[in-house]
Amino acid sequence: MKRLTWIFSFALVALAITPSKSAAQAGTIGKTASRIHETHEANANPAWRDSLTCSQAPCVLPNVLLSPDPANTPVIVVNPENSQQFIAAVFDLNCFGDAAFGSADGGATWYFPGCSQFFDDTTPTLAYASNGIAYFAAAAYEPIEFNTTQDNGNTWSKTTVAAYPLFSQGSIVTPWLGIDNGQNSPSAQRIYIAATQIDHPGVQSQISVSHSSDGGNGWSLITVDKVQAKPLVDQYSRVAVGPDGTVYVAWQRCVMTSRHVNCAGTEASMLLSKSVDGGNTWSKPRVFARVRLVTDTCDCAFFGNVPHSTVGVANPPLLATDSTGTLYAVMYNWTGKQMKVQLISSKDQGETWSKPTAVAPPTETHDQFLPTVAVSSTGAVGVSWLDRRNDRRNILYQPFTAVSTDGGASFGKNYALASTLSDTYYNYTLGDYMGNVWSGQTLYTVWPDTRNAVMQNFVGGLRTK
Repeated sequence: MKRLTWIFSFALVALAITPSKSAAQAGTIGKTASRIHETHEANANPAWRDSLTCSQAPCVLPNVLLSPDPANTPVIVVNPENSQQFIAAVFDLNCFGDAAFGSADGGATWYFPGCSQFFDDTTPTLAYASNGIAYFAAAAYEPIEFNTTQDNGNTWSKTTVAAYPLFSQGSIVTPWLGIDNGQNSPSAQRIYIAATQIDHPGVQSQISVSHSSDGGNGWSLITVDKVQAKPLVDQYSRVAVGPDGTVYVAWQRCVMTSRHVNCAGTEASMLLSKSVDGGNTWSKPRVFARVRLVTDTCDCAFFGNVPHSTVGVANPPLLATDSTGTLYAVMYNWTGKQMKVQLISSKDQGETWSKPTAVAPPTETHDQFLPTVAVSSTGAVGVSWLDRRNDRRNILYQPFTAVSTDGGASFGKNYALASTLSDTYYNYTLGDYMGNVWSGQTLYTVWPDTRNAVMQNFVGGLRTK
């Protein structure tokens, strides 16, 4: 196994797939891709395969099992030119790496081309271009690997390298894809990948953004800020592109001042930099939010663990933009008693920001974590997250979603997307994130779920109209 760096020790703990309990639940590890595909088809619930829709909107969609394999870190995208075409990707323990799935019927059924394509990667990220080409990127430690598909995930290109580590014998981790789909952008169709660079001893970290203007054949890597040395730690960069082509990258910076000599329980700064020339140069980073990270009660999680568990939890500043250029960011804040999801927005390209808006009512005091955000073509802001409100012990969770129709100033009713509760006990990690995406008036979400006594990924969502 490749070396494990302290900078995100919890985030890739799923690489250590030797514990007997997890292996027993997962079944025989190392099955062939065709066998996994057969298992996927055999385990699909026929009641869910007819249609992924619901009546009398607003209404919650049926839940669809993405794959029976033990998996986490799910993401999902939709073809901007075809609302029925989706691609989802996960870190799949049976594949020893990432797996990608496609749907041509609005998420009702999913096909799986096999395991071998993304072997040994652990943090999948996806983007769908307006020309119908979808992009995949991932990294375990080095380098960032990149693939394309022109048939909605039925087949994928050969793997190429999008970025290498900058530090000698260093690592490049937690990549995040963005695509410029702006019709009037001077850099239309340019691809961006934000990532964290880490040196070999794990002392230094730095944020970089790679960009390609030829569909991923050639790449330029630009550092966004100077190198940080511990106790300062930069991690979890996220990228988004505005309608005019302005590129934003946000990330978390924390200081290792906790009692475990890590960042858990400390105040983290969320920084933002932007580029107006297609990623060639970047503005001086500015702090746009400060939040407190959850504590490390298990002495096992560098950035903190979900309370009442030994599962590490990440807090990347997820970004989204709307057609007017308004920028949104979602994250959690640890109040000392609760992980609380909040959204902030900026109408002036990140120069000034709104006060945080809670996505849940103040009466909901149980933990909320792993938020994700997407904006519809009509400006509806959809946030999805994991929530423990329906377990009085504050242990079991469900995926929830809420929508804002006033630019993030307030959120409407919170909807539970699953009727069953899940338990972090069934895996050592939830992954660093989950995903959501709008298709028309429906907000689709993919999340980690343990209803079958193993950490799997399900797709569901909310039809708003």
